[in-house]
Amino acid sequence: MVLPPLAAESLFNLGSLPVTNAMINAWVALAFFVGIAGTLRARITRMPRGLQNVAEWLLERLLEFFDQVTNDRAKSERFLPFVGTLFFFILFSNWIGILPGIGSIGMWLRVHGEIELVPLFRPANSDLNMTLAMGVLAVTLSHVFGIVTIGFFKHTGKFIQLGHIFHSIKKGPMAIFTALIEFFVGLLEIISEIAKMVSLSLRLFGNIFAGEVLLTVMAGLIAVLVPVPFMALELIVGLIQAMVFAMLTLVYLTVATSEPH
Repeated sequence: MVLPPLAAESLFNLGSLPVTNAMINAWVALAFFVGIAGTLRARITRMPRGLQNVAEWLLERLLEFFDQVTNDRAKSERFLPFVGTLFFFILFSNWIGILPGIGSIGMWLRVHGEIELVPLFRPANSDLNMTLAMGVLAVTLSHVFGIVTIGFFKHTGKFIQLGHIFHSIKKGPMAIFTALIEFFVGLLEIISEIAKMVSLSLRLFGNIFAGEVLLTVMAGLIAVLVPVPFMALELIVGLIQAMVFAMLTLVYLTVATSEPH
């Protein structure tokens, strides 16, 4: 029994870019959704049926779910392309990670001077690089949406209000003291934005990687029937983690696009 390494394994290079087994799984997910989108676009009709009916039902349920956070259907529809894409990508990437062959089919490569079997496929979200990239993108886009929606100065004013410090000079020591407190609170808010990126990425990575380790251990102990309940549990965990990531991203977008009090 060989536990999966913490870092994704490199399979080959495209120029100077190392291609890992987690990247392969991410490309499979992208190819799947591009194929679905192309099929829907080519066969779209006013009377939905088949795949179009399923897609519309999923989007309607997702919009209703988003409405519980935004309380605004216009905002839900505005955020749907980004947050919905994140949700379905994470969900699909999590679920294909438990398919037969993921983590077991591989190629023999020299790793650290020894010949080892390196899996061809590894769940995309068990690579911290992938989850960190999505976390940074989610938080960064929340600020982009905020600036576009309420304006640059109003949005940055939620963090640092230099104007208050200058105006407080004329109002006396207490006003200056209050303005300085607000300034340092703003610095803490900036740190919290960085913490959002870290927490989003580590939460998703930790849960998916832990699931991979659990399934490997159980399959190594007893390979017949015993791992099945844990696979079912991983289906639930994969769904929950996709929902958590999408909902937190939606909250960040909603707060960023709200007028400051």
